[in-house]
Parts: sequence; C-alpha cells; structure tokens
Amino acid sequence: MKSLMCLLREVLADAGTWCRVSTTLDCKTVERRVEEEGLPFLGITLPTFGKDLEKGLDQGYVDRQLFSGFARSKGSGELPVFLQGFLGLIFDPTSGRLLDEPSVLAIQAVRQITLMWAKMYVAPEDLPEGRARRMMHRREAEAIRKYVQCEQEVREYDTLRTEQNIAQFERVGMLLWADVLQQVDEDIYYGRLVPKHGPGATADRLVGNHKYEQAEWTSRLEAVLPSLEHLLPSPSYRKELDRVDYLEPGAERPVKVITVPKTLKTPRIIAVEPACMQYTQQAILESLVGHLEGLDNPIRWLIGFQDQEPNRRMALEGSLYGDLATLDLSEASDRVSNQLVRSLVARFPNVGQGLDATRSRKADVPGVGVVRLAKFASMGSALCFPIEAMVFATIICCGIEDALNRQLTKRDLYGLRRRVRVYGDDIIVPADYAVTVVGKLEAFGLQVNTNKSFWTGKFRESCGREYYEGHDVSIVKVRSMLPSRRSDTPELLSTVSLRNQLYKAGYWKSCAFIDALIRDLRIPFPRVGEESPVLGRHSFLGYETQKICPDTHNPLVKGYVVSAKAPPSHLEGPGALVKWYLKRGVDPFEDKDHLERSGRPRTVSTKPRWARAY
Repeated sequence: MKSLMCLLREVLADAGTWCRVSTTLDCKTVERRVEEEGLPFLGITLPTFGKDLEKGLDQGYVDRQLFSGFARSKGSGELPVFLQGFLGLIFDPTSGRLLDEPSVLAIQAVRQITLMWAKMYVAPEDLPEGRARRMMHRREAEAIRKYVQCEQEVREYDTLRTEQNIAQFERVGMLLWADVLQQVDEDIYYGRLVPKHGPGATADRLVGNHKYEQAEWTSRLEAVLPSLEHLLPSPSYRKELDRVDYLEPGAERPVKVITVPKTLKTPRIIAVEPACMQYTQQAILESLVGHLEGLDNPIRWLIGFQDQEPNRRMALEGSLYGDLATLDLSEASDRVSNQLVRSLVARFPNVGQGLDATRSRKADVPGVGVVRLAKFASMGSALCFPIEAMVFATIICCGIEDALNRQLTKRDLYGLRRRVRVYGDDIIVPADYAVTVVGKLEAFGLQVNTNKSFWTGKFRESCGREYYEGHDVSIVKVRSMLPSRRSDTPELLSTVSLRNQLYKAGYWKSCAFIDALIRDLRIPFPRVGEESPVLGRHSFLGYETQKICPDTHNPLVKGYVVSAKAPPSHLEGPGALVKWYLKRGVDPFEDKDHLERSGRPRTVSTKPRWARAY
C-alpha cells in the first residue's frame, strides 16, 4: 500500500505540473481516505469519481448527483473540493456547466489520477485479514448470485419477446448472414471441419498433451462430428474407441463456473468447458470466423475479432464530429439467449445442429449446484465471441430499421460502412439512431451500460481507448500491486510494463519513482528497445549497449529475462498422431519437445542473462 501511495503522489505531481495546479491538498485527501478505507478507495471510490467526470462531459454539466462521497466546500458551487484545481479547468466552478473550451490536459489528468486503479486486482489471500478481505469474498459471492439471476432474466425475456420482434430479427439476420451461414452449413455437411484443442483449462481437468487422449464424447456430437473421424488418426485405430465414454444428454458433464481476477470491484465469471466441447467448438469457430472475415463477405467490416483499430478510429471521429455513438453492454455474453441464436440459424439446419451439439446445456455453479442454461454460452466457450457479435449486429440493424421506419436493404447496409461496427460488447452506431438502438437491445434482453455509453457530448470510448473532441485522453492503468521482492515475478512484469507506458505518456516523476523502486530490489534495469526480451526501460534516447555479441555482432545488455517452461506432458501412440494430423500449415512444430512438454506454464520466473538490447 505504501508504494502505491507513493506512486499516486508522483502521478499527482506530474499532472499538477502539466496543468499548473497545486496538488498538495489532494495528496492529503488521498492519504486520509486510504488510511480510513484502505485499498477499496483506490480500486472502487476513485474510479467512480472518474466515471462521474465522464458522465459530466457527456451531459455537459455536473451537479450534486455526481461525485457523491466527496465534500464540497462553502462557496465552491457544484465542484467537489478534491481535484478542484483540475475540475475548474473543465467546468465552471459556480454553475457546474462545461466550459466552452475545457482543458484536454485537465480531463486526461483527472482520468489518469482516478481511473488508473480501476483494473487493479488483488487476490483475497494477499489482502490483510479484516474488512477488505471480507468485502472481496462478498463481491465474489455477489458475482455468482448475479450469474444465476441473469439466467432467470434470460428466460423471462424469452417468454416476453413478441412474434413481431422475432420475425424482424430472423429477417434481418438473413439479410446480414445468409451467405456466411450457407458456407458454414456446407462445411459441416461435407465434413470440412477440423477441430483443435485450446490452451485453456477444461472441466474434466485435461491439460497439455493429455487432451489428445480424451475419453469422453457425447451422443449429440456423434451426429455432427463423429468420434471415429475426429478422435483417431485413422479408422484403423477404431479399437481405441473402446475406452471412450459416450454420454447421453442427461449425463453430460456441465461447464464449471469459476471466478477469475478482473478488478477489486468485481471478479469476472467464466465457464470452463469440457474437453470434447472445447475441441469441437474450435472446429466450427474456424469455419465461421474464416467466412465472416473472408474477402467474399461484403459486410466483413461490420464485426471484428482481431483488429480493434477500426472501432478506435470511429470513436475518435465520433468525439470530433458527434455523429457516432459508442455503446457498451453489461454481462454481454451471459445475456445472449440460446433461443435467439436458434432463430438466427433456423434456415441452416447443419449450422443449427452443429451449434447445439457443441453447446454445453448445464453449468455447475459454486454454492448453487447444476443449473440448466438458457444463455447460448458463457465466456469460456470458443463460440461465445463470434455468435454474440452476430446477434448484437443483427439487433442493432433491427433498431436502425425502427428509426428509419422501413426495412433495410443491401444498399442501406453498404451505407452503414464506417458508421456501424461491433467488436465484442464494444459497439459503434450513428448517434442519430443511438436511442432507438439502445431500446431495441434492451427489448431483446440485453443490458446497455449507460455509464460507459456516450452519444450526446464530445467524449467517446471504445476498445480500451478514450477520446474527447478528437484528442486521445486514454490513460495508463495499474494492473497489480508493486513488487516488494525480486521473486514477485508477476508484479515485476506488470510494473515494468506500467513504467514504460507512463514514460510514453509523459509522467516523468512517476517513471523515476518506479525506476528507483526496481533498483532498490537490486535488479539491473538497462535502457532497451521495445523488442528486447530484457526487462528494461524504454526511452526516446534509444537503447544502451554494454557489449557486442561476438557471433551476431548485435548489441547486448545484461538484465532479467522472463523464463516460462511448459510443464511435462508426455504423449505417444495414437494421440501423438492425432496431434500431428491436426496441425495447421506445412511448417514443422515450433517446439521440438512438444510431445514431452505442453500446456500453459505453471510458474513464470526471471533470470539474469545477456540478451539483445533492441
């Protein structure tokens, strides 16, 4: 905590220098509140302050509804005392109205000071005994409760959805995705799908190479992806199927619902899929995404899976001209109804059968037991991301239809290019249609996060970047506690990344503090290029050279290098052949020991050694 406080003090000092504002009283306020409230003040209270600033920018003024929990002095008008020097450069202190020319530097400074802690996560066991740890456990329990409640709400919306809405959804879905779904349907029918294993955990606890020796399959999968063709290297090994347990729908293994680190305020809920489901989901995913992104898809610009830059460019334009809105959805994947997905693919029987066969129908929820799922899939399913994007895009176009009061045509779709885009739960739509689109999304059971959706002011946010009136006001975020020992490898990696991001953002005093912190741990911290494997300082002055490699003549520096080794996982026999046949491309395996070691490293460490400086 002490090191975090010191870092915040330096960030305040840097921001004060930028804006020519005194931060002495702000430092005292932070110190007092942290002493009283602990880490939640940084991870919860301050981010709420930052979100209230964004809300004020969007609506054009601040009032007593914003910045609650922070005192306002007599005669200070609508602005709180905390960070008043910065806020006075953005809003009129008396009326609270947004200034005609607010300081972009001050906007960025307030966001950096308050929101840099929003994504910081601390494991409950790392918190001191007492109130903070109890609050963390309560938040995990609350996240599980909301997961179950969300299931009930999805069922309710399934019953409340009108026939008119369903018919419109199916018709617009055909307009958007008919060509793509037809190609996927043919891939499934003609047996062109090739499954693969992902790197993540599975509900049946298979890891690494052991996934290629899976002994569970479902009767639903047999009709779409037969085990004879996808579990064995060739039919001559059919006797290997004697060890496979074929599960009927009632006996299928449920997904395992778990919480994973996200923020201090709330954990992320994901569902760990069984190996057979994960394996076959990847097969449909490859076909679906391949056709969605294919050059023969005329609306491939509508949704994205890998490139966030189009969303960011559109958010920048929206902040400058006000013609584009940025929307964000809460609990996005958990609110996509399976009934909606079935309606979307109703005219493509092989796609429908494939999605149903690879979808887990039940979830094992901690403290609740096994529940039947109404959602299509939780986060953790390989198909969650593309299917939800297709559903969101379809509903958005339904909303635009309502705003136009007529049916969309292909010509209309081409006119929406660079005006509509979906990347996960980050959505861009024309500002003129924003209210109608939001209403349509909510009518289909989705939940729009109004605190992170903007269309009236000059502030926009999408895919991790924020803009105000054409200026990038994005911030650097703290992801973990700062290291106190050389053995704190995850914290060290996160802190080095934090330092280099702060350097590029111009927070010189903050960088100097982190530099000193790392040197106090007796860790060499040389100046290196961005592509160097050495943990070092990035600098506009370039990299340093401590010696020249006699073989390659590359400049070298000595520093700490990340060492992460895959755990032992021996594979031989039919399983090894299956792994070879499933390999994509013609190049050999990158790791020559892939049959001896596989899977995510259990531990990550750092070792001092000589390595290239750039």
